Amino acid sequence: MFKKVREDLNAFKERDPAARSKAEIFLLYNGFHAVLFYRLSHWLYIHRRYFLARWVSQYAKFRTGVEIHPAAKIGRGLCIDHGTGIVIGETAEVGDYCLLYQGVTLGGTGKDTGKRHPTLEDHVMVGSGAKILGPFTIGSHSKIAANAVVLDPVPPHSTAVGVPARVIRQNGQKVDPLDQIHISDPVAQELCRLQARIAELEKKLEEK
Repeated sequence: MFKKVREDLNAFKERDPAARSKAEIFLLYNGFHAVLFYRLSHWLYIHRRYFLARWVSQYAKFRTGVEIHPAAKIGRGLCIDHGTGIVIGETAEVGDYCLLYQGVTLGGTGKDTGKRHPTLEDHVMVGSGAKILGPFTIGSHSKIAANAVVLDPVPPHSTAVGVPARVIRQNGQKVDPLDQIHISDPVAQELCRLQARIAELEKKLEEK
């Protein structure tokens, strides 16, 4: 557990340009505290201290504004940036070195038993306010844009945007892993194409 805490601390230092030192992160960063509380509650949970595990997770929710079920499986180096409002469900799985912004939900779609929350593979970024709902997988190195609602699997090295989310292949193009803004919107692109076509047809009518 302590090794993972060190890796979480390093992840925050590497990914947050505002962080001046690891001491500042350890003492003052809400997102780091949420991950720290989760590590403790998960340890209690796997050692069958279920009530204590839930107590710690609920205290963490009150203290940090981040709710992570103690049964969720979270890998190394998770970075929660401005984590208020984040919810991670019981059967959710988060891979190594993922990045979550405020308001993210890794939730289910009903009261089904068994696996009902999403799985994030390694190096996934989820933008502010995004909702990922259901027992499917978000592939490694993928990006979920801010306020997207994802209801289907996302392949590795892809970007999902919109409501419901649509997938855009990156085709090897390098994108800043911290950038939530400069992400192509397929709906906006289609509207631009239609607008250009209308302008072209209007010009032809005027010429006649």
